[in-house]
This record gives sequence, structure tokens and C-alpha cells, in this order.
Amino acid sequence: MKKKIVFLIRDLGYGGAQRQLVTLIKDFDKEKFDVTVLHFYSDSPLDKELKERNIPVISLEKQGRWDLIGFFWRLIRYLQQIKPDLLHTYMAGSNIVAILVRPFFPATRIIWGIRMSHKPADLTDWVVNMLGKLHNLLSHAADLIIVNSHAGKEDYVKSGFPVEKMVVVSNGIDTERFQPDREAGVKVRLEWGILENQILIGLVGRMYPQKDHPNFLKAAALLSQEYQDVYFVCVGTGPDQNYIQEIYQIAEELGISKRVIWPGVLGDMRAVQNALDIAVSASAFGEGFGNTIGEAMACGVLCVVTDVGDSAWIVGDTGVVVPPHNSEALAAGIKKLIELNYDEKTALQEKARRKIVECFSVDNLVATTISHCLQTLNN
Repeated sequence: MKKKIVFLIRDLGYGGAQRQLVTLIKDFDKEKFDVTVLHFYSDSPLDKELKERNIPVISLEKQGRWDLIGFFWRLIRYLQQIKPDLLHTYMAGSNIVAILVRPFFPATRIIWGIRMSHKPADLTDWVVNMLGKLHNLLSHAADLIIVNSHAGKEDYVKSGFPVEKMVVVSNGIDTERFQPDREAGVKVRLEWGILENQILIGLVGRMYPQKDHPNFLKAAALLSQEYQDVYFVCVGTGPDQNYIQEIYQIAEELGISKRVIWPGVLGDMRAVQNALDIAVSASAFGEGFGNTIGEAMACGVLCVVTDVGDSAWIVGDTGVVVPPHNSEALAAGIKKLIELNYDEKTALQEKARRKIVECFSVDNLVATTISHCLQTLNN
């Protein structure tokens, strides 16, 4: 008899956790599980991919942070209709909600999903900080906690999470979708006005302090002093328009605004990754498993990453790892890859893709997650 599993997440927008959830569910074992996805907010573009697979996707129509009573009533009503054997939540808000509604569903097992490592308290408001403390307190009530990074597990254990309930399941990269395709990349480069003989260095990620765009831009300024044929692209946007304007202003003040492309949010990330010569993760904190790093490597793109979260472990000896908050080191790491000869570059590109295929496949993500789900149901 098939088990009923509900996945609960804040939204299905173009975020790393959201993309991973969609990747997981699309290949979930339909013979063992009936899958339903509930999400808080209605603006969720990735739900199309699930609906195309005939996976039920339900919006709880939450109307902002303080829409609580109606939101909980709708959530409880849908769960009463579905009667899930297992509720698998993604990220802190969903994790907390699951424990709060548990008294209504005592027979339902709960698996939490943790997608980040440490996040400084001074970068969040009082509500988020309060929820973080509640998150720690309620963690003992979960039946299992799946963390997508070793760094995240270590940080949350230090915060008081029960280590005996925590397992690490690394993200899975769709290597059939993310693979070398220079033709697709050239098309994107032409749209951006980048010629074949020019070097394009990219940071893919939302515009938020965690991703440390200022660090990337300062490194870009240093490289621009040395190379005339190097250009930069920042793919993504963010919720805080004031912060975005500050980032634009930094590029202006550094004198590199004509060398930086700001295309916003793009849907075809395979083509974007293939447009890059070098991919950069300049993150200052909070990374768990960086999807964009794995996607770039799967496309045979060399990476320079800061040693935050599991980034250094993912890249290993296929790219360059530098300390966070250090634009000089970041620039030097990028320069190291620029200066590689053709044979050195090709060998590293092949090695990078091979590592993703062998170590971080979607098949492994799905099989390991299903195994943990079944074990939780049987305990």
C-alpha cells in the first residue's frame, strides 16, 4: 500500500531549495508514495514543472507575514483531506509550522529539511531571530532532520539541534540537463554583447548579503585593471530594492559599471552556466550546498569559491577555494584559472563534470531521501 507524503515549502520560486525540491519530487518513487506539494505563497513559477508530471500542487494563499489564522486554518484543512503518513518540510518557516500543527495529526511523521549553514543574527530582524530560537527549541520534536551540507549539520548541532536525529543528504544535480553546451552558451553571450574571445566571469545567486556581491565586484575591479578583455555578469535579483541599488552604486564607484551585466532572473540556467568561462561563489556566510556551483561544474565550467558551507568540499581540486571577505584572494583565484593553458583548462573542466556525475547525482539524492523516508515511517 502506497504511503502519502506531503512536502511543505514557503514557495516554489527560483531559489536553490525550491529547485532541489522540484528535482527530488519529479523522480520520486510513485509506486511507493502518493506525493502532494503545499506551498505558502501563490507566486510560485516552478509549480509548472510539477503539474506537468501530474503531481498535485496546492497554494495556501498566504497573504504576507502576519496572515496566520487563515493560513493555519487552510493548512490544517488540506492536511485533513490528504491524511499524510509523512510531512516533509523545507526550511525553517515550514519546519516550525509542521510542529505547530502536529497536535492535529499525531500519527503523521515529520521530517525537517535544513538548507543553510550559519546565518549571523545581526543581518535579520527581530521576528526572524525569534523564529530562529523557536526553530532550535522545536527541533527535538521532529522525527528526522535532513541537512543538505556537512557544514550546516555542524552549525545546527552547535545551536542545540539533536545530532542523533540529523543526517546529511547532499543536493543532486541533473547532469542530463546541466551538461556542456557551448552553442547554448554562445547564444546567451551574444545577447549580452560578449564575444567569443572575451572572458566572462559570473556570479549566479540572489542579491542578498549572504552572496557578498560587493566582494565579487571588488575582485572584478582588481581584475579589470589587469585584463582588458574580461567582463562580469551577476544573474539574479533580490527582495530588497535598496540593497540592490547599493550594489549597483558599488559598481559605479569602482568604475566597472560598463563591464558588469545585470540580466536579473533567468529561467534557462543551463544556457547561463554554459555562457560562463569561470563561475564564482563569493558567499560570506549561510551556504549549505551551493546548487549553482554544482550546476556550473556539471556544465564543465571552472569555479572559484569562498570557503563557506560545503563549497570547498564540492569543488575540491577541480577549481580554486579562497577565504571569504577577501577580494584580493578572490581576484587571485580567478586569475589563476584565467592563466591556465588549454590542456590544463580542459583537464580540469572534465574533472569537474566527472565529480558531479559520480558524487552528486539526482539518482543518489532521490534514493537516499526515499530510504530515510521509509526508515522514518517504519520506526
